[in-house]
Amino acid sequence: MIPIITAFEQSPDRGRGLARDMPVRWALEEVGQPYDVRLVSFGDMKERAHRSLQPFGQIPTYEEHDLVLFESGAIVFHIAERYKGLLPNHTGARARAITWMFAALSTVEPVIVQREVSLYLESDKPWCEERLPIVEERIRSRLAELGARLGNQEWLDDAFSAGDLLMVQVLRRLSGSNILDDYPNLGDYVARGEARPAFKRAFEAQLTVFTGKADTKR
Repeated sequence: MIPIITAFEQSPDRGRGLARDMPVRWALEEVGQPYDVRLVSFGDMKERAHRSLQPFGQIPTYEEHDLVLFESGAIVFHIAERYKGLLPNHTGARARAITWMFAALSTVEPVIVQREVSLYLESDKPWCEERLPIVEERIRSRLAELGARLGNQEWLDDAFSAGDLLMVQVLRRLSGSNILDDYPNLGDYVARGEARPAFKRAFEAQLTVFTGKADTKR
């Protein structure tokens, strides 16, 4: 059975490749696994049928035979374990790659999402102007630590892995700001990820949703 993932019928990121189905698409493209896409509206996401797949009424979901998964990180982890190409064979390197997956989603992304919340959901609050610089300073602290660890390496731990895939996607959430400009090695790191053919295919697939020319078979 070809895996089926769900994605927004109307992409709220306006085709920038930031919606949560993007890392799942990218992972499937990296391992060369075809997949189908079922587009869902915001209304559909809250209906019982979708909530039976995703209890919080979000995207993406992943269906393969009788297996149903939700949460993009968990889905990427499943893909990386099931197919070759995203996790090293060596036990230690494999464990480190998994560690970076957790670091991307648990340590780096939360502070970036705080900034998005401040900008898009709290901008009308009287304390937003004071809070935003504090949030951005937390982001810069994380980026400084990540940049110091990456150094001049191409990827976080030798070869490209699912850890890099998720970390690059998390850092891409800063697009449109100038924050990454102060961390040239991280900017180059993101650019290397975006230059990968698999990323380009995934990005184009998500972009077509916004432009209204979506192909639901990949």
